[in-house]
Amino acid sequence: MIGNKCCKGKLLLALALLTTVLAVAAVLLGSYPLTLPDMLRGLRELPLSREEQTMATRVLWQLRIPRMLMALLTGAVLGVCGGVYQMLFHSPLASPDLTGVASGASLGAAVAIVLGVGSSAARMGFAFFGGVLSLLLVMLLVRFAGGERVGTYILAGIVISSLADAGLMVMKTVADPERQLAAIEFWTMGSFGAASADKLLPFAVIVLPTLLLLLLLHRPVSMLSLGNDACRAMGLSPNVWRTLLLLLATLSVSAAVSVSGVIGFVGLTAPHIARLLYKRRSGAFLLVCALMGSSLLLAADIAAKTLVAGAELPISIFTVAAGVPVLVVLLCSRGRREA
Repeated sequence: MIGNKCCKGKLLLALALLTTVLAVAAVLLGSYPLTLPDMLRGLRELPLSREEQTMATRVLWQLRIPRMLMALLTGAVLGVCGGVYQMLFHSPLASPDLTGVASGASLGAAVAIVLGVGSSAARMGFAFFGGVLSLLLVMLLVRFAGGERVGTYILAGIVISSLADAGLMVMKTVADPERQLAAIEFWTMGSFGAASADKLLPFAVIVLPTLLLLLLLHRPVSMLSLGNDACRAMGLSPNVWRTLLLLLATLSVSAAVSVSGVIGFVGLTAPHIARLLYKRRSGAFLLVCALMGSSLLLAADIAAKTLVAGAELPISIFTVAAGVPVLVVLLCSRGRREA
């Protein structure tokens, strides 16, 4: 038992170190290269006025660090929420992408853009409403279908995602092609190119408390993953706790979508890699999901802004590429079990 705990502790330490290294690399790498001395100089120049700071310091504090923190938090949110969805829905394929939440939140953000809503907080509210509405429609469709099997949630999520995508196409049709259409395209591809210090604060105010709550509530999540009867036997109301946890997860995902757009497959990939490394879905499993999600998204963001000189690629190119092998492994393992 002691040896097992030691191994888990080493895993957490290794993932934390990997995330830290990727975070530092994300700050240093980009179209305007920075060095470690630039970072140290930036710390010394932080109390100075903006006019007194060097260009490297302004880039560091106004662009690079906010972008890194947004990628770090967004990856943690998608990783944790993917783990929560998979455990609550009893489905290895449940994720913000495949349960309709990400598409609904993206549609909500697109509606806000077309209506001319300017503030990040208001867009986040629209995204949250779209995400919650999609989640409710998925659950209603599952209940109407008369089954809560693994495939039922996925099929319902595909239906609602398709409906939200249709709404997104309508928003693109009526959007102003010079200003609003480009902003909507941003949501559909995913990018941290518009990250800034001004956008970081409202995002962090929403995401940090909900993320912390989900991590602290890992025991109810684990109990719900055992089924309603087991949950009641342990003194918990499954409907109340499931609703609370799904709302917290949906709020987190919607906040992430409102600042970064739809970033595919992180919520699916991170929990499966975490399960492979951690060997179980209890204890610090959600924390491992958070670190894995942050590492994946930081690595994808580094690739997106450095692989092509003078251009920035959509992050989803890299996250989907990382998610495909995971789906292949799931497909093969399921095929061997059913053989």
